[in-house]
Amino acid sequence: MTAKESSIPDLPGSPVGLRERKKIKTRQAIRREAYRLFREHGYDATTVDQIAEAAEISPSTFFRYFPTKEDLVLTDEYDPVLVEILRTAPQGTSLVRVVRTGVLDALREILRVDGEELATRMTLVLNVPALRRRTYEQQMQTWVLITEAFAARTGRSANDMELRVAAASINAAMGEAIMGWARNGCTEDLVELVDQALALLETGLRDGP
Repeated sequence: MTAKESSIPDLPGSPVGLRERKKIKTRQAIRREAYRLFREHGYDATTVDQIAEAAEISPSTFFRYFPTKEDLVLTDEYDPVLVEILRTAPQGTSLVRVVRTGVLDALREILRVDGEELATRMTLVLNVPALRRRTYEQQMQTWVLITEAFAARTGRSANDMELRVAAASINAAMGEAIMGWARNGCTEDLVELVDQALALLETGLRDGP
């Protein structure tokens, strides 16, 4: 995806209305200009005013979409996709299996449409201390969404210990796969890395190398 392109991933199970699509396009346009400035000048040296000017919006409009500059990097439109995958998966399927099969298809589409920006985003998270500190908070929000979505489809309580441990493990496994991808320069097959991480949860850790 080139720096001038802007599109919304046609992700499985993620129909959105016209108004929301317009909001997503605006958020993506702001991010696109911000990432360009980050690459040119560095994250810390780039101000919200500079991003707003590049995106041809006012600073107040920027803050309507992103409460802080950190939120521009850390938030995305993909959590609802994960919730929809969990909500519509066949009954009687394990949580790990549902995520492993559904998320991989969505991830392929995300990489096709937004692969360059995803790589920029994760490189920033890896290298900017303020973003690394906030990442855990963002991961916790995803963990809660996974737990609540699977609880809703199974009739379990969202406080069910087994469910919470499974959701936390899935979130940690995917997070480690993505951060490992960033540490290695975003050159590996991210879909394969995430699949390997989730497969480990399904099969367990082998005894030995």
